[in-house]
Amino acid sequence: MRILISADMEGATGVTWPADCEPGTEQWQRFRRMFNGDVNACVRGLVDGGADDVLVNEAHDTQRNLLLEELDERARMLTGKHKPLSMMQGIDSDVDGVVFLGYHTGAGAEGVLSHTYLGNSVTKVWLDGVPASEGRLNAAVAAEHGVPVLLVTGDDKTCEDADDYTPDARKAVVKECVSRYAAICLPPARSSKLIEEQARLAMGRAGRVEPVASGHRMEVAFDAAHLAAAAEVIPTVERLSLLRVGYDAPTMTEAMKTFKIVTAIASGAVEKVYG
Repeated sequence: MRILISADMEGATGVTWPADCEPGTEQWQRFRRMFNGDVNACVRGLVDGGADDVLVNEAHDTQRNLLLEELDERARMLTGKHKPLSMMQGIDSDVDGVVFLGYHTGAGAEGVLSHTYLGNSVTKVWLDGVPASEGRLNAAVAAEHGVPVLLVTGDDKTCEDADDYTPDARKAVVKECVSRYAAICLPPARSSKLIEEQARLAMGRAGRVEPVASGHRMEVAFDAAHLAAAAEVIPTVERLSLLRVGYDAPTMTEAMKTFKIVTAIASGAVEKVYG
């Protein structure tokens, strides 16, 4: 049994503030160890549940946050940027399940550090007409490869979101959202036990399923007109309104590759003060 962990940081134990997960800050140095703790708890549970190989894909920001020297020795880590499948790199390597660890809600939604790819500028994303978090987008990629989502960890709003797009997956709520920058958090000792137990139980659903292959429609709304104008220069992307663009893709993998380009170009068009 081979399992992939897609590890993001905003939904990790204790993280509630941008500086908690912004590489290079004093707070980040503290919370990256809690992030490591969540990952190791998940690895322990997966292995106890029958996993033979666990690949951890570092999926947050610079994708160089986890400490390799503190990683459970039964896992391997994919670290560094510019992966073709980004947060889902490794989903095409014959894995039998995927864990969304440290995830968060999408742009415009209630939840701790809610966003979709860009911390700001993107106000909403839709997949086939449904508001989409990174979790919903990545679950569609997993489905295309016939890989079940086994477990989602994060705040309560993230797990509620996951109940909609992957109802059969296990959930581990490590904090309760109070606002975008505040939460009631479990201490690491308790969140580790929770994640480990849910990961162990989640292995009961591990095993490849029938791939779901189809075309998809994605739409993205920005907080400023010049960002939509910047994105519409991408082939296949059309301007739908002052702040909104959209495009069709033959597969979810292609949809996500185009989305990466849309967010990269929009990010490059953002100015320091006025956005």
